[in-house]
Amino acid sequence: MKLKPVSKSDYRFLYDLLMERNPRANISHKKMPTYNEHVSFVSAKPYSKWYVILYRVNKVGSIYLTSQNEIGIFIKKSFQNKQIGNIALRKLIQKNPKKRYLANVNPKNKKSIRFFKNNGFKLIQYTFELSKIKN
Repeated sequence: MKLKPVSKSDYRFLYDLLMERNPRANISHKKMPTYNEHVSFVSAKPYSKWYVILYRVNKVGSIYLTSQNEIGIFIKKSFQNKQIGNIALRKLIQKNPKKRYLANVNPKNKKSIRFFKNNGFKLIQYTFELSKIKN
């Protein structure tokens, strides 16, 4: 298994991966962006490190690290439960040593909560939001 830095050739894969995610479990966006919005987002290099996870010859997921040392990871559904996420997380940490890492997870996303707990992360806070509805 390898972590490959994201490049232009990965835009479609990353968009397809995003489409697999359960929108109710997301914290980063409420509705699916268009492909052009997605390309703009990825092109802006929003994360300090962003990798495509390669398993043998297949692109199976992505993992990133923000400038605040927050980790985000998603594995294609067909490759979940094969320990790929655990290995990718260890490789990300090995390539990018920091004193502390964070993971922001939607409380409804039980799989992610279990994943991070099983990899030694501890719950430190619940974050609340008040959104003003525009009329």
